[in-house]
Amino acid sequence: MSTATPTVTSQKGEHAGKYLTFFLGTEEYGLKILTVHEIIGMMPVTRVPRTPDFILGVINLRGKVIPVVDLRIRFAMEVTVSQDVCVIVVQVRGIQMGIVVDRVSEVVNIGADDVEPPPSFGVDVPTDFLLGIGKAQGRVKLLLDIDHVLSSTEFAQTAAAVVGTSDSAPTAD
Repeated sequence: MSTATPTVTSQKGEHAGKYLTFFLGTEEYGLKILTVHEIIGMMPVTRVPRTPDFILGVINLRGKVIPVVDLRIRFAMEVTVSQDVCVIVVQVRGIQMGIVVDRVSEVVNIGADDVEPPPSFGVDVPTDFLLGIGKAQGRVKLLLDIDHVLSSTEFAQTAAAVVGTSDSAPTAD
């Protein structure tokens, strides 16, 4: 009896699980629930000079300074204002970060058979920030690999935004 399974099947199984889903415009996205710390309302953001446009700045969340990234700007989408805008606080490469989304939808369980690999659009269109395409409740959800939404350089800039402000920010001890 062979225990080997095709690579596609193991990748699908690897990405099955519970996802927090949210919207950017009319598109629905999903984040692995284990990467999500909390969901908060939009709060005042302190802009950090010389950071990319998609890094809105930092917020003071109960004494902890965390960077905030606007996913609409990061994904080159038109920026709109909505009363449902909120921040999902996630863990990215060991750092807490807030991501601004239009609205949170729900937590869904996506089975292994309902996850397809990310589509290939050619060499010039990166899709490494996608874990796959999930199908749930008759809708398609883009499953994000939150660790790859920002490139290494962009992540370093985001982390530097926190380091540059943490000396003067109050801390909770």
